[in-house]
Amino acid sequence: MEISNAEFVISNTDVKKCPPGTFPEYAFIGRSNVGKSSLINMLTGRKGLAMTSATPGKTMLINHFLINKSWYIVDLPGYGYARRGLKGQKQIKNIIESYILQREQMTNLFLLIDSRLEPQPIDMDFIEWLGDHGVPFAIVFTKADKLKGGRLNNNINQYIKKLHEQWEELPPYFVTSSDNRMGRNELLNYIENINKELNQL
Repeated sequence: MEISNAEFVISNTDVKKCPPGTFPEYAFIGRSNVGKSSLINMLTGRKGLAMTSATPGKTMLINHFLINKSWYIVDLPGYGYARRGLKGQKQIKNIIESYILQREQMTNLFLLIDSRLEPQPIDMDFIEWLGDHGVPFAIVFTKADKLKGGRLNNNINQYIKKLHEQWEELPPYFVTSSDNRMGRNELLNYIENINKELNQL
């Protein structure tokens, strides 16, 4: 799939204020500083579309980007940023959960995981929560260029092994790098195939 048009539409904290209509939405979520904005910019080929920040926990809004005038990328707040304080964390949790559970247009959730780290309890808990609520999702390993091949494969295999403890059938997963565009075609093709299936309904 080629992205010929990508535009910012709206930011808000209330799922009821998300754009009207029936366009499918592909939401991106992950722990703070996992590389979410960089990945969105890489996928769309628009360097400044999603605002990147060196400070973790900057995204506190639901951000909608209209792609090819036919579907949305949705940038959700990062979770698990301890320095937000309990009140801030609760606010973010409410924003995330209300969007994921109430937004009918949400077609697939992409859960971003830093490939440099071994399995983190906060990510595993979130994956379990998605499974409990029947949320369609795929895993996106980010920052794959930061590791040499052996360590990258080892970290991903650790995650897969850990997931097998909870899941009989694993969700799809992708290995990406925003710096060298690794995984871009695979992710966009995955989205395109889902869109084609939806258009046949």
